[in-house]
Amino acid sequence: MGLKKVVILGSTGSIGISTLKVIERFPDKFKVVGLTAYNNFKLLERQIKKFSPAYVAANAKGVAYLKGNVGGRRIRILNVEEDLEGLVALRSVDIVVIAMRGSAALRPFLSAVRAGKIVAPANKEALVIAGDILMKEAKRHKAMIIPVDSEQSAIFQCLEGRNRSELKKVLLTASGGALLNVPKSRFDRLSVGQILDHPRWKMGKKITVDSATLMNKGFEIIEAKVLFQLSMDQIQVVIHPEAIIHSMAEFKDGSIIAQLSITDMRLPIQYALTYPERLESGLKPTNFFEVGQFNFRKPDLKKFPSLALAIHVGHCGGTLPSVLNAADEIAVDAFLNKRIKFSDIFRIVEKIVCRHKVTTDSTLKKILEADRWARQETEGLIRERL
Repeated sequence: MGLKKVVILGSTGSIGISTLKVIERFPDKFKVVGLTAYNNFKLLERQIKKFSPAYVAANAKGVAYLKGNVGGRRIRILNVEEDLEGLVALRSVDIVVIAMRGSAALRPFLSAVRAGKIVAPANKEALVIAGDILMKEAKRHKAMIIPVDSEQSAIFQCLEGRNRSELKKVLLTASGGALLNVPKSRFDRLSVGQILDHPRWKMGKKITVDSATLMNKGFEIIEAKVLFQLSMDQIQVVIHPEAIIHSMAEFKDGSIIAQLSITDMRLPIQYALTYPERLESGLKPTNFFEVGQFNFRKPDLKKFPSLALAIHVGHCGGTLPSVLNAADEIAVDAFLNKRIKFSDIFRIVEKIVCRHKVTTDSTLKKILEADRWARQETEGLIRERL
């Protein structure tokens, strides 16, 4: 494997930081050529000094800050809101890690696949809202998409080299989030901090709330459907609190292949970067004697109706996943800012989903229009409730 040149979109978030830890371990394998952040410029500045990328991007305030603090280096400072599509398409780039959250990742993701890059997405929103378009463009331009999400990475590994006609279904595991053993009646009495206390993973605030509602698992169903060309009926969610089995594939003969490892995002990130090779990770191995036992449960769709809503949206398809994602982004942000209660997230998102007139022949333009419509409608509904 020669030196691979990497761009990380969202290098100051948890996935971006973990990606840089992996790269730091293999200086002879990887070279960072681009780092981007939205507003955490001080951490970005430290990353620039450590990894010396040729390109960096931040928001307008961050651009001004970086020009004053790292401007003397041989580095191009770009605007994160305008220049990402050009950055990921540069000839000097081999791998694009999409660690930025939200639908803002869609355009650079599309640009990267059209440029024929290896794309390692930790961002599920782009695949949820425009997965069919992204996969079609990836195939047309011979780009490779190797997922970084632990569950999608697990499915990727379980299906690798298998005869897809023999696949019966995929078993998508879920830890259950912070509220697995909390009665629904107590949900609205919990603080934002308690909701954000995930038992297994350290993640950003938005994804941790989505994990608590199980909306995140719903997004992962839609993502898996697109990534692996599955029907919705071929994907089953299994609650697995130990989070050691990251997902499984069941074949026609009843055989099940599972991918297991400790809960550390550096493992799926490293696999996406080094694929098809496997290298020493330096992480502690899975100790089955410490784990003791594996537990499995059916998801409780009455307690976590967001999962049922996402499954419905996955069946409908078209512009509806874009609406689901946009409404959820606005509602979760309102919850994090203490504008609404936890249980309001589902109620608001469900109302917006029900209001939308679905377009099944969904072009990129229609998807983005649906995204904008859903954001405006959701914000309006939140203001009405205040």
